[in-house]
Amino acid sequence: MRFHKPVYELIAFLAFPVLFSCQTKETDTIENPVKPNIVLIFADDLGYGDLGVYGATQWKTPNLDQLASDGVRFTQFYVPPAVCSASRAALLTGTYANRLEIFGALDHSAKHGLNPEETTIAEMLKGNGYVTGMVGKWHLGHLTPFLPTEQGFDSYYGLPYSNDMWPHHPEVKDYYPPLPLYRNTAVIDTLNDQSMLTTNYTEEAIKFIEQNKEQPFFLYLAHSMTHVPLYVSDKFKGKSEQGLYGDVMMEVDWSVGQVREKLKELGLDKNTIIIFTSDNGPWLSYGGHAGLTGGLKEGKGTSWDGGIREPGIFVWPDHFPAGKVENQAAMTIDILPTLAEITDSPLPKLPIDGRSILPILEGKEVEPKPYFAYYNRNELQAVIYGKWKMVFPHAYRSIPEGTEMRNDGIPVKYQMLNLEKAELYDLSVDPNETTDVAANNLEIVTKLNQFADQARADMGDALTESEGSNLRKHGRIEE
Repeated sequence: MRFHKPVYELIAFLAFPVLFSCQTKETDTIENPVKPNIVLIFADDLGYGDLGVYGATQWKTPNLDQLASDGVRFTQFYVPPAVCSASRAALLTGTYANRLEIFGALDHSAKHGLNPEETTIAEMLKGNGYVTGMVGKWHLGHLTPFLPTEQGFDSYYGLPYSNDMWPHHPEVKDYYPPLPLYRNTAVIDTLNDQSMLTTNYTEEAIKFIEQNKEQPFFLYLAHSMTHVPLYVSDKFKGKSEQGLYGDVMMEVDWSVGQVREKLKELGLDKNTIIIFTSDNGPWLSYGGHAGLTGGLKEGKGTSWDGGIREPGIFVWPDHFPAGKVENQAAMTIDILPTLAEITDSPLPKLPIDGRSILPILEGKEVEPKPYFAYYNRNELQAVIYGKWKMVFPHAYRSIPEGTEMRNDGIPVKYQMLNLEKAELYDLSVDPNETTDVAANNLEIVTKLNQFADQARADMGDALTESEGSNLRKHGRIEE
């Protein structure tokens, strides 16, 4: 006989009253633990190989290296699309940006942005008693309905889009208006010099921490650097043997150290989660003004690992193991559900794509999850499943062989190459994606193709002219 749930519970209560009584009493007497503070640091165009702990030798990153030593460092941490706005939409919503109709890099002419109906990390945590603040580059819509203070953040200081979207752009001079600096929803300045930008962001972040030290807070610090044009303060100018990019990296590293120092000074370090990653790989056409891929293939604007694999560092003293090098794959869409589980916050009402990686952060092995790399509007270009990656036929940009690279902030020209057939890579032994092993792993090929077909039915795929059935709209202001 099958009972409906209320009847079943009544029978259970009558049969086992002591058990139910004990459970109720225990629940009533447990005090809620102190919610951890959360600091999410998101760099811009920073390469997988830009940290000392990830292989950089051209400059020093002692604070980021220490951060990695104090927590979990991922070797396979991904962003879904290798471009600014889409990557940020995925990070903040736990959802593939192409599902949300956010593509590319929004500029001053955009009439749309992240739909306010979507739930950001800030909105999720704000609903659970957190004070929320953002410092840095937003890039999810510069019009007022789409600004951070309309998307869950109590305060905002920073740039509405990329720092190269200004009149001094080397390829489209005077196309962009003066670069606006915002506080909340008001433009408080326009920038002709960005040399103090990283320092100012850092000071604003520290001020936010000081002002909210008595309550749980979420700080989203989204650095404009290391995106071109590169600027650095006098205190780091000329400090790197590499040149300006190295100087900029050292200042970003300094910023991380300043935030950690303030947390420690205020006695907040033990109960603060710090996450560090970046939006996509280096902008390789800028030569010496671009970062390092760590030997990975291609860079920003591609779905090869040089474009989508990033440093991923998670620190929470006494909760996440220190010095752990984690080889299981994860993605930025996993950050929201992970923080939801840690803070016991309700997940967004609209479906998300990420999953909690708290078990991984606690040192457990979990079943791999398929991750999808979309780019160029809605092209499904790759699927990643544990150590396996299948790349589908598509056109991608690359620096022509033999090109003389520059070191003056002026980009060289890309060429377009075509991948003619799908290829499978074993990233555990071939992180540079050089050897197609599909012929020897037909079962894996079948499995990854099945994942891809599911994604195409769900989110669409321009490469195969598939229309997804579960797409959502961005927010738009009609003229």
